[in-house]
Amino acid sequence: MIALATKNEHEIYRKSLRKFLGKEAAPYFLDWEKEQQIPKSFWKKLGEQGYLCPWVDEKYGGVNADFMYSVIFQEEMERIGTGMCGIGLHSDIVVPYIYDFGSEQQKERWIPGCVSGQYITAIAMTEPGSGSDLANIRTTAIKEGNEYIINGEKTFITNGYSADLIVVACKTDQNIEPAHKGISLFVVESGTLGLTKGSKLEKVGQHANDTCELVFEDVRVSADNLLGEENKGFYYLMQKLQQERIVLAISAIKSCEMMLEMTMDYVKKRTAFGQPISSFQNTQFKLAEMASEISIGRNYVDNLVIKHMNNEDIVTEVSMAKWWISNLAKRVSVECMQLHGGYGYSEEYEIARRFRDSAVLSIYAGTNEIMKNIIAKRIGL
Repeated sequence: MIALATKNEHEIYRKSLRKFLGKEAAPYFLDWEKEQQIPKSFWKKLGEQGYLCPWVDEKYGGVNADFMYSVIFQEEMERIGTGMCGIGLHSDIVVPYIYDFGSEQQKERWIPGCVSGQYITAIAMTEPGSGSDLANIRTTAIKEGNEYIINGEKTFITNGYSADLIVVACKTDQNIEPAHKGISLFVVESGTLGLTKGSKLEKVGQHANDTCELVFEDVRVSADNLLGEENKGFYYLMQKLQQERIVLAISAIKSCEMMLEMTMDYVKKRTAFGQPISSFQNTQFKLAEMASEISIGRNYVDNLVIKHMNNEDIVTEVSMAKWWISNLAKRVSVECMQLHGGYGYSEEYEIARRFRDSAVLSIYAGTNEIMKNIIAKRIGL
């Protein structure tokens, strides 16, 4: 059972995590960006301190923490840099699939390692030809005796290069209609014969977040690696996408707040024509507009977090938050870079990194166009 913590307990957790990240992550983050990967040693340090998956049951190494701990975790990771998002994906997006849909044997086998940092996880849904169209994935898993043989390709897989465990969406019934009813989820372990990891993708942003392609060539996995029931994978994905999208909204609004804060500080110090640029009306209007929209977004996200913790159906609202706040982050990054002038275009300034990191927010976790489709259907169109 999830234990609801007090506000004071949440703040103690935040202070502890921020101090830890200030010592163990902030000084090395730019190096991780250059290496395009966060070292396994850092994951293990997170696990040793109890920061990974604290929401899982004590019997698997967690502390039954409430979702507010996940909110704080996502926000503090975002303070360091958006490239830290792979850790949040592991802790609050991928591991919940194993925890909620896995058998007791599977949970005992994998969850403790996910909590300790021994295992890094990834989820493989996107394919070169499918993108957000999950119903038409082509990776297949054909049953043969007590095994499944997986063939196909996945791309843009966050944590893919460093992952020890990969939750893979596959077609197990290619004849069933509608097509989404034939999808199943499997846990594939790194090193399994036939699984090939491509080189790290050269992305525009989020460089510390290792991303790669995965190729499955006659990959044999035991039937014991099937998550939940066969052909129920699409429904499992739909159940968990609400949390994935609220996690993205939490990180995006925190990024907006960070960009506003650093820009406010910059315009007060930077002078032009003999005065701080913060004294110019255009600067004041731009910052006033951004501060207003960010405040609106923050209040909306905080309200969604409360509803999510109460297990309410907020698919419509989460879809709204995902597209609007991801677009807000992109607009804020452009405006803040502009207010930094030429310096804003240099990676020496954090706003430049925030600018290129925000570009993908409207694409992953379901494109913003898909979000609008969902909203339209949910409001009766």
